Amino acid sequence: MDLMKLQNGSDVRGIALEGVADEHVNLTEEACNRIGQAFALWLSKKCGKKTEELKIGIGRDARVTGPALLKATAEGMSSTGAKIVDCGLATTPAMFMSTVFEQTKFDGSAMLTASHLPFNRNGIKFFDVNGGLEHDDITDVLKIASEKDVAEVSKIFDGTFNLLDLYASHLKNTIAKELGASENDKPLAGLHIVVDAGNGDGGFFVDKILQPLGADTTGSAFLEPDGMFPNHIPNPENKYAMKAIQNATVSNKADLGLIFDTDVDRMSAVFHTGVEVNRDSIIALFAAILAPEFPGSTIITDSVTSDRLTFFLEQKLGLKHLRYMRGYKNVINKQIELNKKGEVAPLAMETSGHGALKDNYFLDDGAFLAVKLIIAVARAAKENKKIDSLIADLPAAGVELEKRYKIKAEDFKSYGKKVLEEFKNRAVAKGYDLPENFEGVRISFHDQNANGWMLLRMSLHDPVMPMNIEGKTEKDKDAILKIAEDLLAGFDQLA
Repeated sequence: MDLMKLQNGSDVRGIALEGVADEHVNLTEEACNRIGQAFALWLSKKCGKKTEELKIGIGRDARVTGPALLKATAEGMSSTGAKIVDCGLATTPAMFMSTVFEQTKFDGSAMLTASHLPFNRNGIKFFDVNGGLEHDDITDVLKIASEKDVAEVSKIFDGTFNLLDLYASHLKNTIAKELGASENDKPLAGLHIVVDAGNGDGGFFVDKILQPLGADTTGSAFLEPDGMFPNHIPNPENKYAMKAIQNATVSNKADLGLIFDTDVDRMSAVFHTGVEVNRDSIIALFAAILAPEFPGSTIITDSVTSDRLTFFLEQKLGLKHLRYMRGYKNVINKQIELNKKGEVAPLAMETSGHGALKDNYFLDDGAFLAVKLIIAVARAAKENKKIDSLIADLPAAGVELEKRYKIKAEDFKSYGKKVLEEFKNRAVAKGYDLPENFEGVRISFHDQNANGWMLLRMSLHDPVMPMNIEGKTEKDKDAILKIAEDLLAGFDQLA
């Protein structure tokens, strides 16, 4: 078993269940046992404690393979002498917060999840007290695991802990406090908020947070955890999932719709009109919420945000926009770096919905973002306003296109680098506008022939070069596509 193949960026992911054609199990109980051992040993070295002194929490999402893989991972951890606490059904942000909460204060934690991926997948996300492990940390863990045999113990767990209740109480109290209410008040009375949890882990948000605070949640759907995800994939970017929450919001005349991914580290929203809030617009919305508290601060996004977002952040909100690399760990790490240097960056957010707040441990936490949004909705309601007024000045979205060029060359990274260099040289020779960019080559267009932008970059992991194009109109989009094709002419290893 090649455990190194289970690395997916800063996570472990694999196929845990048969049932999809040509996809066979590679994330087994044996693999999880060995990885569990390795994490405990890695954590022991990282925090300077003997393994017998470690206390590690472990939780899972709703997937049907979760209980067995959690037990196997925990057994591997326990075999090192570490004390393991079973947190049961949890969320990824809650598992990090288990290293923070006074009631738990774990040295590290693990979450069995494959986020928004289908029912047959699973994986593990790891945390220490500094946050999620980095890519190189996961590589080290898997190298250690590759040298281990399966270990068995007579006692796996040192106890259980209802982490989700503690986490929910933390979120509920945050809303009450920010709205100047006590924990027994109903500060959300009069608001109608619907939630779509997609049968993932986010259903708790309704009965443990919204309803106790007085919100009407009629029309909320798919709240019961079901690891086969029978209704739709729990993914805010999935068009069927988004359509479901849009319909629920409008048909129930709700003030706000919320949708979470499986492990609740991502969220998206729907305005009372049924308009979805995603990609540029969700970043703009949270920036607008934060702007009064952090005037002149820097908002960090991934590389595929549009020029209209830059205009809104800089010209309408008076903020700075740093368009950085794709990958939620990349934007969060950049946020941490800037804040350490003294440059205030309250928000780092990807167009996928991953977002981290400086005031929430730089944690990509969909539920906490929902909390901030609900607070803003409640405050707007007191002024007889709707939350969509915050981004009324965000220019309308343009016409988007993404083309994905497959690299046929065996050494695809070297070939991709060569393409980007020549693409940039050709663009410079043509006199095009190349704004500051940290990933690939971005070109902006501002004249009567073409109005919009394009971005050519390398995929993070695959032999693919995505080309993102956005024109103000269909005609602009077509004109920019023609320019892109001219700049790419002659690269015979692109298909």
